[in-house]
Amino acid sequence: MRALKRFTITTIPFVFALALSQQVVAAQPENLEKLKQFKVSGTDLNIPPVPQTGKNADAIRENLKRVKLPPGFKIELFAVVPDARHMAVAPSTNMLFVGTRKTTVWAVTDRNSDGVADEVKPFAPSLHFKVPNGVCWTPNGFLLVVEHNRVLNFPAAEFFYEGPDVAVIEVVGEGKLIPPEEESFNHGARACRIGPDGMLYITVGQPFNVPPREKLKLYSELGIGGIIRMNAFDGSKREVYARGVRNSVGLDFNPKDKTLWFTDNQTDGMGDDIPPGELNRATKQGQHFGYPWLGGHKVRITEYGYDKDPLPKDAVPPQVEMVAHAADLGMTFYNGKMFPAKYQGGIFDAQHGSWNRTKPIGARIMYTSLKSDGTADKTEVFAEGWLDDTTGTYRGRPVDVAVMKDGSLLVSDDFAGAIYRITYSQ
Repeated sequence: MRALKRFTITTIPFVFALALSQQVVAAQPENLEKLKQFKVSGTDLNIPPVPQTGKNADAIRENLKRVKLPPGFKIELFAVVPDARHMAVAPSTNMLFVGTRKTTVWAVTDRNSDGVADEVKPFAPSLHFKVPNGVCWTPNGFLLVVEHNRVLNFPAAEFFYEGPDVAVIEVVGEGKLIPPEEESFNHGARACRIGPDGMLYITVGQPFNVPPREKLKLYSELGIGGIIRMNAFDGSKREVYARGVRNSVGLDFNPKDKTLWFTDNQTDGMGDDIPPGELNRATKQGQHFGYPWLGGHKVRITEYGYDKDPLPKDAVPPQVEMVAHAADLGMTFYNGKMFPAKYQGGIFDAQHGSWNRTKPIGARIMYTSLKSDGTADKTEVFAEGWLDDTTGTYRGRPVDVAVMKDGSLLVSDDFAGAIYRITYSQ
């Protein structure tokens, strides 16, 4: 019996990985054309779920005891989700879809509505995704998945995710979001939102630490190092909405004034304390946010002599300068009612944590309140403790934040492979 237990525990990850790899092998490119025509792909109908109990889940819960929150708040493990990145909470059901920087989009379901996920399994395993980091919803229930260089649209995904075959619309074909020759392993994770105008907004990071001068014209024309928008169903009416952005991996619209806010990660290698990270506000199409000439309000970028150039005309400064290299990624406006009035209408954002710093910093959730005119007021730490200050070791790295229908706040963590749920009670 003891040997059987040892075999079962140690082989669960292997069995799951093997089953999933077999499905990935079956996910041939022609399956996209089959699904666009509502045809069966032949992929195994049985999709193996991710184990939600055991030593790994217990260890994650133990680590959460280190997380510090304001009085009245509590954080718990919501789901074990490997490589969890950006999240899209479903409009009508108690579930969400979670992107990754690998080849999987996860469907996460709380079937009994107890605040803990019961099932986590791959979404649309008959397709082969490539860095499907960006996930977001249209108001009428279409799920957008923005990959490194492709955009797909899934009608009623929350109701038709049980099997491997799902209806799909190819919004932007493979290799057509950016020129394939501009693809890079660096800064290829997209984030997305549907705007008040119904258009799909996508962040497109530029692939260099600092872009060479010969790339500037092309990148400006295509929106690489910026934010683009397009029709969410056929990719038409594509245009560059914002320029002068190094690498944004988080954006959201203020529901009150419809302005677009986004995070931006600045240049590495300039020292521990510069340039600052950014939280920006775009009030109209066509604004320039200063990069690669400027980081934050006043730090000039020296590489390629950009510090010798005049600044772009009417460059928009950030609303908030975040600590340098903390890597602010996903963000959301808090539109729930569970949290105290102080937090309602403000911005939560996730700091992934630094790699380019002698003393690590970040791995926490920040909160920014707004003034009556819609601009940023104060920024403070809301949740921290995933970074062990004594050893400098990360026990987790928050990526994204999302508000559930009950007003609780979800936090994804791609290092621990988990999603957490933060609640409040007096």
